[in-house]
Amino acid sequence: MGAKNKGGDPAGAKPQVEEDAARLTPEELDEFRALLQEKRKALLDQARDTLEAQDPEVRVPDEVDQASSEYDKSFEYRLRDREKFLLRKIEKALQRMDEGEYDLCESCGNPIGKKRLLARPETTYCIICKEEQERQEKMFQKKRQMRATMEF
Repeated sequence: MGAKNKGGDPAGAKPQVEEDAARLTPEELDEFRALLQEKRKALLDQARDTLEAQDPEVRVPDEVDQASSEYDKSFEYRLRDREKFLLRKIEKALQRMDEGEYDLCESCGNPIGKKRLLARPETTYCIICKEEQERQEKMFQKKRQMRATMEF
């Protein structure tokens, strides 16, 4: 008898379809399109505000104040980089919507559940495949850590 995974399938079997994983109706797709476009607009507005708020050269008299100011700028740029990555995911989701593949998992091809899309509208994986991807990443990180500790 084979090992069972979390979903109760024999190990290596094709993942089960999520419970609420019916294809979205055209009306639901329109709602998700509006949601994604709103998220995109908010990200672009934040980026615009960041650019407008920047002073070309702010001179601070104290080294500690200058270091703090530099740290704040660096932190702001890291946030914007993360938002840029999210913006790309939103653009990809909108493109997948135009291609009729928005609510289909990139990995297994099964429908992505509506609850998952509500929680993360820019996702490209169903919850089952995403959990598997995260397990694989965690195993890879553990292996890297083990190799790193063995080298010392």
